[in-house]
Amino acid sequence: MITEVMARYGELSTKGKNRKLFIKQLGKNVEEALSAYSNLIIKAHRDRLHIELNGEPYEEVLERLKTIFGIQTISPVIKVEKTIEQASKAAISLMEETHQPGQTFKITARRADHDWDYETNEVNRIIGQAVTEAFPGIKVKMKNPDNNIRVEIRLDGIYLSSNSIKGAGGLPSGTSGKGMLMMSGGIDSPVAGYYALKRGLELEAVHFHSPPYTSPQALQKAKDLTEKLVRYSRPTTFIEVPFTEIQETIKKYVPQGYVMTITRRMMLRITDQLREKRNGLAIINGESLGQVASQTLESMAVINEVTTTPILRPLITTDKNDIITVAQNIDTFELSVLPYEDCCTIFSPPKPRTKPKLAHVLETEGKLDVEGMVQRAVDGIKVERIQLNQTQEAKQKAIFEDLF
Repeated sequence: MITEVMARYGELSTKGKNRKLFIKQLGKNVEEALSAYSNLIIKAHRDRLHIELNGEPYEEVLERLKTIFGIQTISPVIKVEKTIEQASKAAISLMEETHQPGQTFKITARRADHDWDYETNEVNRIIGQAVTEAFPGIKVKMKNPDNNIRVEIRLDGIYLSSNSIKGAGGLPSGTSGKGMLMMSGGIDSPVAGYYALKRGLELEAVHFHSPPYTSPQALQKAKDLTEKLVRYSRPTTFIEVPFTEIQETIKKYVPQGYVMTITRRMMLRITDQLREKRNGLAIINGESLGQVASQTLESMAVINEVTTTPILRPLITTDKNDIITVAQNIDTFELSVLPYEDCCTIFSPPKPRTKPKLAHVLETEGKLDVEGMVQRAVDGIKVERIQLNQTQEAKQKAIFEDLF
């Protein structure tokens, strides 16, 4: 008898005059996430979002809603006509799904329609009596009952629910602007992307590919990790950057201790150009303070020198074990540990500088065609739109070159 699913907002309730914009964006995100279900009717109201099922399976709708940022809690709901008899039948139906011998319950009624025939206490008493008669031995318990049946009397009908499921929280994707996620094939960058999405960012994933040193499997792994993040947002743009020329040049002309520093500076220059061309506002990466040589404060300061664009580091103070736990929870960990090397590791020097000197870096880069290499990499990008559950054939058809 579940007729719809109701989603309650969390942080959106604090947005004041901008609240309508956040709710509108959430409604669009939900519509896109549930586009496979053609019979749904989605209505984003001021205080909650209603999804009329019209025969669609509510269990599947619930599972998809759990991953959409901006939703605090979700409840399966029965909507009935505004009669106490229909409300009582619906309450009994809800109890039949979860009732176990010895369980307790209570009815919690709220009236938005104050002209209805029954006051709140009367609704609690009448429906409660109907439930006790339908389930002999069941007891009423006002504090911490096993089942709490919520009854909301609104102008257009009565809504009943008994289960409140935790949502993803955060802000709707797209409400905080666009950022470029530097997506490697490791554990950290997908987790950083997840946290960025949770704060309302729309992401485009930038991945550096260096064939023949990095394999097609490594490239596909990065795309598959991006697809994992699509569950928490909308279809995402994946940008493949050709990086072979740059890495071969760095390996040939740059002292070993500075290979990683200059490699990261080149990546950041390219990502920043892509950000500017594609109207992004920030760059996001998976750096965690002190985790590797390029993630000391001294290294980050020298690497950041190439741009004034905000660099967001959601994991900067996070322990590796905590990052792994999140990666497991969002189902990216098993992919991330597949043994396909990315371009950050193939030419990794044995003793990288943890405290590089900017003067030495600038002197070394002065001997390289930095501007030309960056431009050739940007000109050679491949752009793909990553959607949820794409087939391999569809993925190949989605690839196109020279977007600009």
